[in-house]
Amino acid sequence: MATRPTDAAMAAPPARSAARQALTFVVLIGVVSLFADMTYEGSRSITGPFLGTLGATGFIVAVVAGAGELLGYVLRFGTGLLADRTGRYWTITIIGYAINLLAVPALALAGNWPVAAGLIILERSGKALRTPARDAMLSHAAKDMGGAGWAFGLHEALDSIGAVLGPLIASLVLFLHGGYRHAFAWLLLPALAAMATLIVARARYPQPQEMDEHAAIPTQDAKAIRELKIFLLATALIAAGYADFALIAFHFSSDRVLPNDAIPILYSLASLAGGGAALVLGKWFDKRGLGVLLWTTILPALYAPLVFLGGPWAAVAGMALWGAGFGAHDSLLRAAVAQRIPRAKRATVMGVFNAIYGLAWFAGSALLGVLYDIKPLYAVITALALQWVACPLLYGLRNTRRQHA
Repeated sequence: MATRPTDAAMAAPPARSAARQALTFVVLIGVVSLFADMTYEGSRSITGPFLGTLGATGFIVAVVAGAGELLGYVLRFGTGLLADRTGRYWTITIIGYAINLLAVPALALAGNWPVAAGLIILERSGKALRTPARDAMLSHAAKDMGGAGWAFGLHEALDSIGAVLGPLIASLVLFLHGGYRHAFAWLLLPALAAMATLIVARARYPQPQEMDEHAAIPTQDAKAIRELKIFLLATALIAAGYADFALIAFHFSSDRVLPNDAIPILYSLASLAGGGAALVLGKWFDKRGLGVLLWTTILPALYAPLVFLGGPWAAVAGMALWGAGFGAHDSLLRAAVAQRIPRAKRATVMGVFNAIYGLAWFAGSALLGVLYDIKPLYAVITALALQWVACPLLYGLRNTRRQHA
């Protein structure tokens, strides 16, 4: 006698199909980020000395790099709002990537340092334009993938691969006796690959928000808004306690902790550790919530005494912690924001989050640099204090996701 299929059995194939669609979307956007990181991280590994060949002073190099980063984060306050107001997430993302990526190979044609400086700042501005809209679209796939932690963790892992490969490509071109202009020109290839993959993703998923159509809407009462503000404060403290790699590399070189040619290898190690941490911890975050983020703040904060006060092996361990913490924060913090925001406002708040994180990191790195010049121990104490002060805030929020659900 035939039996009627249960509702669960009938729903299983569509659920599996939705999960595959969400996974494919995240992988496509992750591959875009992989090629994009190859392009602009490869560029950033050589822009300093390239500006020097065009007659820029050390002060000019520092100002251009700092201004580009600062402008790139400040602009995100408005670009996320623009995406939500217009609803043109794909258009803004594609234009942002085009500016972000094509400014890099254009450096091969720069004849003087002001032109090169303008292209460097333009590249950062393009990233500012596309990041909130892209992150909002990524968040739509979270429900069918099992959680925002896994979606953003997988994306961050693919992103980190590009961050490793880009500087290696630039180094290889230079090693083979190509100049800086040759290196920028070769970076056109991953830039075009990123744009091609982005167009494929746009064709296959013209309305990614449909994956999030029936998701539960986070509570937006006064308590939820207050908790979001506390979370953003914790985010700012964590970012402020993270020294920029430029300062770490300066310490390794000036104190002769490591040979100069080994320092870029440690940066690659950190990128690999970050990608691995994001991939592993994303699933754990979806099961345990902000408790995971608490531990990925407490332990990676120990990078500071290891890199600034230790020897070669301590430097290796410290950079592994630095990279793991950075990768975990870059993915899990975005996932935590996505869980707390209704779909219609997600790009806006993603933009605010990215801007706060970037501004805090910029200010914190400057503070740590000043303290380092006085005494490295002061920088270490401040880095530890800033990040560990954020931990009680995260501890108080660790159960709020379940309460709102």
